[in-house]
Order: sequence, then structure tokens, then C-alpha cells
Amino acid sequence: MMVDAVTIPARFNGPPGSGNGGYVCGVVAETIGASASVRLSAPPPLDVPLLRTRDGDGVVHLLHGEEMIAAGSVAQPAAIAPDAPTVREATIAAAAYAGLDPQRHPFPTCFVCGPLRHDGLRIFPGPVNGHGVLACVWQPADDLATSGVVDPRFVWAALDCPTGFACMPPGSRTVLATMTATLHADVEPGRDYVITAWRIASEGRKHRGGAVLTDADGRRVATAEALWISLRG
Repeated sequence: MMVDAVTIPARFNGPPGSGNGGYVCGVVAETIGASASVRLSAPPPLDVPLLRTRDGDGVVHLLHGEEMIAAGSVAQPAAIAPDAPTVREATIAAAAYAGLDPQRHPFPTCFVCGPLRHDGLRIFPGPVNGHGVLACVWQPADDLATSGVVDPRFVWAALDCPTGFACMPPGSRTVLATMTATLHADVEPGRDYVITAWRIASEGRKHRGGAVLTDADGRRVATAEALWISLRG
């Protein structure tokens, strides 16, 4: 059985006061492998020690005291991705990102997609040619990388919010429940990548979206699908 302690730095928030869901899923997934599915059970607290364990069946748990924050295991996304737009098309799409106005963004200080976060990933997926697909360009900063490779936690984070914007009802407060991803190749800082996201399905308060990360030549680097839950009220 594996046991260690991890902390989610306050910088990596999603909703105010809690960790970005994709980043936290990446924290769990890094002890599983290149493909994993992670379920979030409670808002991940920031700047406090969390216990990360792996049992004999390979299931990884993230705990705050006795409270279960997340659990993950080996799995692969099943979503079929649409064709990725070009870097130019994705750049144009980002200009129409629905969350650019902080008044219209559910969590405008989110580390990944918040317009008020100039120290964040600034991933702003906008509509591509009216086909129900969102896209943007991501150029990872050097501070996200070690030895020339972007930390996989940030790749998980980068794929998180686009899946939500692709499937969540406009004006709702919707949070990540489960994320499944496969990281096919390393991500390098300073290079242009295209993030493409699309809606899979919705049923009541449950919404599913997918996202894919491709390099400038269209090669797939990572794939994800996610379940989002709209909050009541």
C-alpha cells in the first residue's frame, strides 16, 4: 500500500477556496499512469496536507482527514474526437470565448480559464465556425515544466475547463465530477498546442464533454472526457 502527503497550492484553485478539478485529478492520476479516471467527491481544500493512498487493487484515494476528496483508477476515455482546428482557427475561436467577461464567468478567478487570472493558464475556448466545437491555443509557460516537460497535472487541468464550457448550460454553476484522460505524449513549454472541446450528452443536471490536445501539426497529445454536475439553485 502506498501512502504519501500532497498539498494543493492556493494558486491552483477552480471555484474560490477549492482546487481546480482537473489539477486535482492530475494529482491522483500521476500515481496511476498515463490513463486514468478520477472521481471528485468533495471540494479539494487548498494549502493543507492531504493523504494520498493506493490500495492493493490499484485504486488511489485522496483524503482530507477522514473525508474522501477523490478516487481514481486505470481507465481510458471512450469519446470520439472531432477533427482539430488549425492553430489559426483556434486563435480566432478564442476571441469569442464566452467567459472573457468576468460578469458572465461562473468562476472568474479559476486558475485554468478565469479571465481575472493573469498568472493562470488562460485557456479560453471559443466556438469554431458554429459547429458546436470549441477551441483555443495553449502555449504552456516555462514555469509549468521540469527538465523540458510540462507537469502532467497541468495537462489534466488544461483539458478540464474546456470540457465544461462545451457541455454546461449557459449561466449555470456547474462543477467537475469525474474526469478520464489519456496522456499520449509529453507536452513541452513554449510550443503552440490546440485544445478542442465538444459536448457529448446531457441528462438533467448531468453533462458530459470531451477535449483533445493536439500539437501544431495535428498530432494528438492528450484526450479527455468529463462528467459535470450543475449545482442546484
